[in-house]
Amino acid sequence: MKRLALVLAVAMPIAMAGCSSNDSDPQAAPADAPLTVSTSSGQLHGVATAKARMFLGVRYAQPPTGERRWELPQPQPAADGVVEATKAGPPCAQAPTLPGASKSDAEDCLFANVTTPKQLKPGDKLPVMVWWHGGGFTTGSGAMYDSQRLADRGNAVVVTINYRLGVFGYLGLPGLEGSGNFGFADQIAATAWAKQNAAAFGGDPDNVTVFGESAGGMSACALLTSPKAKGLVQKVIISSGSCMIKWPTGGLFPGVPAMTPYSSVAATNAAGTAAAATLGCRQADPIECLRKLPVPAVMKVNQNFANHLSYGTELLPTDPAKALQDGTVAEVPVLSGGNRDEHNSFIAGAAIAAPKAFTAATYPGLVKTAFGPAAAQVLQRYPLSKYPSAPAAWAKIVTDSAWGCPTLAGNRAMAAKTKVYGYEFADPKPPNVNGTKDPSLLGAAHAVDLPYLFDLEGSTLLTTPGQAQLGTTMIDYWTSFARTGVPAAPDAPEMQAFTPQSTSVTALASGAVRTDDTAATHQCYLWQNVPLP
Repeated sequence: MKRLALVLAVAMPIAMAGCSSNDSDPQAAPADAPLTVSTSSGQLHGVATAKARMFLGVRYAQPPTGERRWELPQPQPAADGVVEATKAGPPCAQAPTLPGASKSDAEDCLFANVTTPKQLKPGDKLPVMVWWHGGGFTTGSGAMYDSQRLADRGNAVVVTINYRLGVFGYLGLPGLEGSGNFGFADQIAATAWAKQNAAAFGGDPDNVTVFGESAGGMSACALLTSPKAKGLVQKVIISSGSCMIKWPTGGLFPGVPAMTPYSSVAATNAAGTAAAATLGCRQADPIECLRKLPVPAVMKVNQNFANHLSYGTELLPTDPAKALQDGTVAEVPVLSGGNRDEHNSFIAGAAIAAPKAFTAATYPGLVKTAFGPAAAQVLQRYPLSKYPSAPAAWAKIVTDSAWGCPTLAGNRAMAAKTKVYGYEFADPKPPNVNGTKDPSLLGAAHAVDLPYLFDLEGSTLLTTPGQAQLGTTMIDYWTSFARTGVPAAPDAPEMQAFTPQSTSVTALASGAVRTDDTAATHQCYLWQNVPLP
């Protein structure tokens, strides 16, 4: 199996996995669910496995090709006859920039994969969970995330999706409808498709949860601030994707300016105009020229549209960070958290590419460039002598300042408006999905929580009893939340709802699920007073 790297997700709780609150007959025995169902995309014939039923490669929108390149997603008409939904569609166009990611030139890529328990009861109305994958807005696919264990254990309908990526998903141009947010529009359209067709798969169209990690989590957080969220979803789970994230200068790579996951549409449009000129499309309105270019040519500017959505648009009127601070968020329950050593995987990659940038000699300069007048204070709190290496020290600073404390701040802000539960993935020895070589940069890094919910690329990576049990507990928390709005799991503490003053979250680790003071873990009393230049 290829290693996966994703460097740049009711008043009474249900405490037993597999139990569901729905309209099925409690006396009825479960039976194998039908493999042929009728949906708005046509009749679909799926496949059964030992523990699940799957419908793969289902079109949720028309192919965004030709004149539909850089148009908002259009509904997919029902196909004639029965569609064999037994094989996932190709990933959206992407370059193999990460280990484990596949190169793809496919624009015809707007597919969903639906996984349900193998057996259902008549009248079942299971919670519907729509997964928005991560990958820096430039890589990934729904099919990478095998959802059989999640659907079976959690008694839920799980939908994984593709959405347009990079330049095809986030190009901006003045006057272009949907500018900067085509991938975000795809995510919303796929979720609407899942809601519309939920009953066909045994799901409840009035109980839909969006959950996402990294870029998918940042998109899920943005959804909470979008007018399109109203009535679309009933709950949201944000993993490693708070709207409040802000990476300092040099945080993602030496010399890269400070940035957030969100950009003004004006800036995106300017980047799009410059990219069009680079590709030889210098007309006042370059869109028709761009639509005629082959995919490999367009991909030359792909990285210009990484790591952000665009605000100042119909889908995102306001910067999502500001919207959270202003209380402009959907009033639906939210489960939100991140990973204790989040930035380790980023710095592990950066240190291989630029090893001379992360040394004892350069460490003070990194901090000074990032934090200006506050550098001395930061260095006092993060002395190099406290860490096994300069890359580990810098990774800890960025984890705390850019991920841990902004996630806490975002949860507090949302808690003033809606019910919020906070967690932190803290397993100290998880599967090394990022292929990190430096032992000082392992730990609960970005993306290492994913194997606990999904079997990545079709294989389990949970090799110890403790990991397997934590995976079960996390699935119970996630699906309980999707079912009832309260995250609960057998033999594990119930997560406590946040307040605007909360400092503690539920820490998830093998054999040790407990309440933890995340403000202390990430030194948030320092970072709340250190503005990023």
